Amino acid sequence: MAKDREKAYVLWFDELRRADVSLVGGKSSSLGELTSQTDVPVPYGFATTAEGYRHFMHETGMDVTIPELLKGLTDVEDAVQLRDVTAKIRKAICDAEMPADLAADIRKSYEELGKKVGEANPFVAVRSSATAEDLPDASFAGQQDTYLNVQGADMVIQKVKECYASTFTDRATYYRTKQGFDHLSVALSAAIQMMVFSKAAGVMFTVDLVTGDDSTITIEGAWGLGEYVVQGTVTPDNFKVRKDDLTILSKMINTKPIELVRKPGGDCEEKLVPPELQKQQVITDEQVKELATYAKAIEKHYGCYMDMEWGVDERTNKVWLLQARPETVWSKKNKEKKEAAAAKAAVTTDRKVVVKGLPASPGSAAGKAHVILDPAKIAEFKDGEILVTTMTAPDWVPAMKKAKAIVTDAGGMTCHASIVSRELGIPCIVGTKSRSVEATTTIQDGAEITVDATNGIVYEGIVADIVKPEAAEAPAGQAATTVVAAEAAPITGTKIYMNLGNPDLAEKYGKLPCDGIGLMREEFIWTTFIHEHPLYLIETGRADYVVDQLSEGIRKVCQALAPRPVTLRLSDFKSSEYRNLTGGDKYEPQESSALLGWRGASRYYDPKYVEAFKLELKAVRKVREEYGFKNLNVMIPFCRRVDEMQKVVDLMAQEGLHRGPDFKVWLMAEIPANIILADQFNQFVDGYSIGSNDLTMLVMGCDRDNDTVAPLFDERNLAVKRAIRHLITVAHKDGKTVSICGQAPSVYPDFAEFLVKSGIDSISVNPDAVVSTRKHVAQVEQRILLDSLTGKGRADTEDYTW
Repeated sequence: MAKDREKAYVLWFDELRRADVSLVGGKSSSLGELTSQTDVPVPYGFATTAEGYRHFMHETGMDVTIPELLKGLTDVEDAVQLRDVTAKIRKAICDAEMPADLAADIRKSYEELGKKVGEANPFVAVRSSATAEDLPDASFAGQQDTYLNVQGADMVIQKVKECYASTFTDRATYYRTKQGFDHLSVALSAAIQMMVFSKAAGVMFTVDLVTGDDSTITIEGAWGLGEYVVQGTVTPDNFKVRKDDLTILSKMINTKPIELVRKPGGDCEEKLVPPELQKQQVITDEQVKELATYAKAIEKHYGCYMDMEWGVDERTNKVWLLQARPETVWSKKNKEKKEAAAAKAAVTTDRKVVVKGLPASPGSAAGKAHVILDPAKIAEFKDGEILVTTMTAPDWVPAMKKAKAIVTDAGGMTCHASIVSRELGIPCIVGTKSRSVEATTTIQDGAEITVDATNGIVYEGIVADIVKPEAAEAPAGQAATTVVAAEAAPITGTKIYMNLGNPDLAEKYGKLPCDGIGLMREEFIWTTFIHEHPLYLIETGRADYVVDQLSEGIRKVCQALAPRPVTLRLSDFKSSEYRNLTGGDKYEPQESSALLGWRGASRYYDPKYVEAFKLELKAVRKVREEYGFKNLNVMIPFCRRVDEMQKVVDLMAQEGLHRGPDFKVWLMAEIPANIILADQFNQFVDGYSIGSNDLTMLVMGCDRDNDTVAPLFDERNLAVKRAIRHLITVAHKDGKTVSICGQAPSVYPDFAEFLVKSGIDSISVNPDAVVSTRKHVAQVEQRILLDSLTGKGRADTEDYTW
């Protein structure tokens, strides 16, 4: 049987498995795997084999002609030479006659497919599938061609031959050369698949393509066939779905003025989308969740991150999965990136925004912009320049390889520019037209610019604190890039955050394997950089100084950690601490117990202090909106009552800070009232961070600053544990997350195990404990998993019910 399959020229999808890459290539074998081994809806079809391709090459003499023609390609970086040689090869293949036996097998299979789908002359899609494509360590995706809405056996045979010819497009030839593949060792299969008459289509990934976060699924779609999404012709709608419970975390509905649609007699054409549909969501929330369900199933089946294409049939409204392949960037191990030097000119600390767009491939770079509108001028692009264009296509790969960064007017997170940039490790911003203005008309050709692709912002000049100062002094004409290295540590289901006070240490500690900042203490900025009481600064006309100093300190942390989240705990000085700031005596009361006095939320809305609090909010807005660091969230400390929390949230909204998918408001859970009334606090917060010190103090009645009762202070006391377990349970009922900030989980192994078993979402510790805590939590999670698999399970030795 195996021998017959190896000699066959055509195999049906249900005869194929993913291990058959050598027979039919990655795309065809994957379609076979999906058809035969999963319940995911896949349009049925068949594939020509690698044996058929080699038969074609031998019978037509192409296996001799092609090597001769390739001798003329002496420099693959020469775009003109590359284009000329590959064009001659494609013409030779297209001019050759398809061998009669191979043509007969294709014709017969096409007719059988018509019988299976109940149509005498069905429309099909003919997709190229190279035998070395769609592997975790080398993607040929998009390097060969696809033909849609093909009808008739003769036309299918012709398109199969054109697929063979597309093995030698300039982009595929360039790619193989750079990847070290022998040109004739790569055989091509053509997948002939029932055509889905898509009214909407797009792509889907089971990993965040910018951050590598695998807790979410990204879905992008536009009207019509999916080619315009992949090519970046339109900026698609974007949906972010939480993988564990299929909650839609965010939506970005863009204007989609054109679509690619099938023509009744075959082939496709571009049409204008009716005005009333251009800004309409292309698929329903139910279809978003249905797609996410399929994505989870496919990822589970394959055991790796997946890149998929989908379509919704206009006749039946059925959702189809058109293809699936392993994602090729985050599936690889992190590679050390080279640190380049920056142009010696235009170095500045000012952040003058030129354009904004979607952060498609993270990183930062600075150098000379080269604006290219005409593809014929690709050969003029030089090493070390920043490519600025409307949108890239596969033919642009030679130029993209030379670029230090890429900025495009159009495109989404899964367009050609995005995918190739991530694979090449090049910072990339796409879709500037949808966010601000066109990059190609705003950025001047030859101008020195800084591209912050982690946050989707292009700045004027060489911004020294985005690219390293020493790199900014590099020879002119070279780009400056910054790279963050991370210490190796195990992956954990429980996120490990880091506590941080000093913004100047953010870059150093940002290299640690943490998932973000769970607690950034704002007080450090006051005592280190500002020194003066906020009300005193307002009185003396220096309110802007507060905003500038706060925002600068916060920015340093957000930039160093981006795109990982940073949670800023808003001011929590006690009156005695505020009094130590210059001018503080005038504004601060004398309190016998400042620890339990005028602190935290009770200050924020108080008429005596509200104007000072507004300065903090302005600083947060400046970091998020002017600097563009959307990874900044806030936490409210010491909030005693539910109505206080509502007042603070309302006040924030009045100042332009609204809770939403990209801006979270956390509550520091440190007062028993926060625990007891969690079901009511839930409506005003996105999550909690347990302040174990104050919570233990107030649950146990132990002054944490009093040495006399220090022996009684213990976070592991059953009363504290019951409070924590209760909070996690109540918070999770309403979809709120729970973290804890403090050293107890890293100091007490049993406490960490209690937290993980209780379902805590994250643990935030000081920098020196990040690695050890992650390792310990990994061991705890593995032990819990092993116990659950073996059916043992460790019973709690204490009763945590409340």
